[in-house]
Amino acid sequence: MAQAYPTGGEGEQALGRLHAKLIGCRRCPRLVSWREEVAQRPRAAFRGQRYWARPVPGFGDPQAPVLLFGLAPAAHGANRTGRMFTGDRSGDFLYAALWRCGFANQPRATDADDGLQLTGAYITAAVRCAPPANRPKPAERDNCLPWSERELRLLPNLRVVVCLGGFAWQAFLLLARRLGIEARGRFTHGAQLAAGPLTLLGCYHPSQQNTFTGRLTEPMLDGVLLRARSLAGLPPPPQR
Repeated sequence: MAQAYPTGGEGEQALGRLHAKLIGCRRCPRLVSWREEVAQRPRAAFRGQRYWARPVPGFGDPQAPVLLFGLAPAAHGANRTGRMFTGDRSGDFLYAALWRCGFANQPRATDADDGLQLTGAYITAAVRCAPPANRPKPAERDNCLPWSERELRLLPNLRVVVCLGGFAWQAFLLLARRLGIEARGRFTHGAQLAAGPLTLLGCYHPSQQNTFTGRLTEPMLDGVLLRARSLAGLPPPPQR
């Protein structure tokens, strides 16, 4: 799988060209309307800020062996900041874990210019526009899969995929078929599934609904990320 993709600067340039096309996508009328409507009536805490209000491209290390695959941008998170899982409580929980587990250079993500860098990890989502009530429709998911397919084909070292929630898990199984990989398996937290040259890991989504209720705790998330790190052949993270 790795041999089919460009590497180094060439790969980064190809990702850049793909992202430039992605952010102009208007294929799903409901999502286009919602992402732009939200930007016109921001929350009080974000009043005066200019919202991204476009499809959100992936973010991270182009040579990463670990992919985190989420659901969709949050209306006042990535839809505002233009970077995956940035500017909301889910991102606060996730990036703190990525820092503890050696994938991020800092534990906080506030905006696209905050200096955050990922090493060994890349983050993207099944749907690239913020959906009403955080619930994309199947047709909207399917419209986005070609973007994810093209993005994954430009990640030359990918070995492990961490699916954040059941929606992301099912979407990635559909995406795997587009990549010529047959894989079947039920989502549970901690699930592990062989998918051709990839290994899929299941993890509850770091939404407030899960983190505030204790359904997903810091040790649970760290456990999945550290297993991903080991399966990808990465060294143990530094002590924090």
